[in-house]
Amino acid sequence: MGEIEDAIERTDRESFTHEPPKTLKGQIGYLMKQLKSTRAVAQEIGVSQRSVERYRKGERKHPPKQITDKIDAAVRSRWQPLVRKRRRKQAAATGGITVETRARFGYTAPVGTTDDGRFRRLTVHLPPAYAQRLFDARDTGASDQQMRQIIAEGFKDVYFQDDGSRAMGLSDVEINDIDYLDLDF
Repeated sequence: MGEIEDAIERTDRESFTHEPPKTLKGQIGYLMKQLKSTRAVAQEIGVSQRSVERYRKGERKHPPKQITDKIDAAVRSRWQPLVRKRRRKQAAATGGITVETRARFGYTAPVGTTDDGRFRRLTVHLPPAYAQRLFDARDTGASDQQMRQIIAEGFKDVYFQDDGSRAMGLSDVEINDIDYLDLDF
């Protein structure tokens, strides 16, 4: 996963109304309900079917950290899909998305102006149309670079051009060298 996808996933996790199961037995039970078979759960977390059965029965309570992390990630990625969907729908329809980042921004500008990329720390609220484009891109399997471009276009319109009231000669904005990126929707 890229930085944008990670930021969307972190924001999704913040929207949970109930915490996911914490015990190994509870997590495996939840994955069994979601994936329907021990084989599917085993493939998802990278262990044998027999190991899944042992975790489910409580015969094995302490898998290696790597496996524990995979189980936790698998549970969290499936937890409360309707809550996630509702928040994304609201962001895409009316709320928009707030992007906080520290990254190097470069842009193409008219001759005689400075277009050297430099690090900036920005917090910008993008309109719902950009949220919709970002979620659609993620759902269709877009690359991190393509999702960066959507955010960069939003920054160009909202921040650099101030919704069409300045810097009209600015044509392309690029986000490079992301130090951190957080989203809120």
